[in-house]
Amino acid sequence: MADSDLALLARINKPDSQSLVGYLADGGYESFKKALSMSPNEVTDLVKNSGLRGRGGAGFPCGLKWTFLPKDHPGPIYMCVNADESEPGTFNNRILMEMDPHQLLGGIMLACRGTRATTAYIYLRYEYGRSFRTLEKAIAECYAQGLLGKNIQGTDFSLDIYVHRGAAAYICGEETGLIESLEGKRAWPRVKPPFPAIEGAFRKPTVVNNVETLCCVKHIFDRGISWFQSIGVPPDPNNPRDAGSYGPKLYQASGHVNRPGCWELPLGVTARELIEEQAGGVWKGRQAKAVIPGGLSTGFMTHAELDTPLDFNGPGKVGCLGLGTAAAVIIDDQTSMVDVLYNSCRFFAHESCGQCTPCREGTTWMTKILHRIRTGHGALRDLDLLKEVADSMGIMPGTTICGLADGAAWPVKNAMQKFRPEFEDYIQKKLTSQDPIRELVGTH
Repeated sequence: MADSDLALLARINKPDSQSLVGYLADGGYESFKKALSMSPNEVTDLVKNSGLRGRGGAGFPCGLKWTFLPKDHPGPIYMCVNADESEPGTFNNRILMEMDPHQLLGGIMLACRGTRATTAYIYLRYEYGRSFRTLEKAIAECYAQGLLGKNIQGTDFSLDIYVHRGAAAYICGEETGLIESLEGKRAWPRVKPPFPAIEGAFRKPTVVNNVETLCCVKHIFDRGISWFQSIGVPPDPNNPRDAGSYGPKLYQASGHVNRPGCWELPLGVTARELIEEQAGGVWKGRQAKAVIPGGLSTGFMTHAELDTPLDFNGPGKVGCLGLGTAAAVIIDDQTSMVDVLYNSCRFFAHESCGQCTPCREGTTWMTKILHRIRTGHGALRDLDLLKEVADSMGIMPGTTICGLADGAAWPVKNAMQKFRPEFEDYIQKKLTSQDPIRELVGTH
């Protein structure tokens, strides 16, 4: 997108992008002041009608999520902002928080007006020290300006925003795990129902939204539904379950590319466009063997699948779990997929909260099997065993409380389906390269 068309990243290169003075000079918080004269239902309907889908991974319609709150609840109602950003390869939320914090705060204020929330918690991963300091300063500026606190701008609407630093755990990206951690407990995801909209933080109705999602809310108010729906991909008329992929998206690319980075693009660009036009192509003149489209949990796309659109439906058509966070990790043709999958399984085994046996044991066993393969002690039957374990864990087979197990299993399923010949060749070469006499002695 041309600089003049940018919304989410329009202000990040300005010298005063972090300050309230600079934000107000660019018309900041005017949409919030306008929303104060609107009813919560009017605010919610605007977001719902825009077709905004959550940018945190699942792609659930944002405004529809807000409507799940009880209509007659006396309060309090809470807003939890998921700024944990622990999905490997993902760093777009950090850019928004560090370079344009008032954009996020403006989105939070609008969302709280629409949901009738009077308290918002920004759940921030602990490693983001700069984000913490920047947000704390921006929040203090808003209190001083009368944009936060009691009876904002002389109305009956009150709102407090707090930054809560997490303890650096991947599981806190799951919304009920986040809520448990926010309450000071171990971040074990809750059994649902009840869902957070009914019983969330402190057992009160709660909405959990991602940082980028809330930043989009601000621009929908500023520019209108027509602008938002002019970007991206409309719903497929032949698929009643397709809610469309509207609006701008922050895409990231890392791994084996010449120019890693983050770019604001219309939803629906292809993986090939992202790699070649934005990231400068695969490094060292090599080709892409595999691409992780949206964070490690989404699985792998092959070189032949690079023309797949990176919208909410595209990756699923080639066997991936979804768009995820649109954080593409590129793997070149000189890299062993055995090593890649081993690193994936090791990560998820470490990050499993351990509450559900299939996830706790399954991630550990997949890591052990891959370690055995990498050290030359694997057998071809181990590949079937890997797939069997992966197929036996997760929400979708109905064995775990949250989706971490699905995210851990999906790269294994993809690898066994799309790269199995490479795994078989790896095992065979390891076996034939070993000294049979030394191996025999080593078994006694």
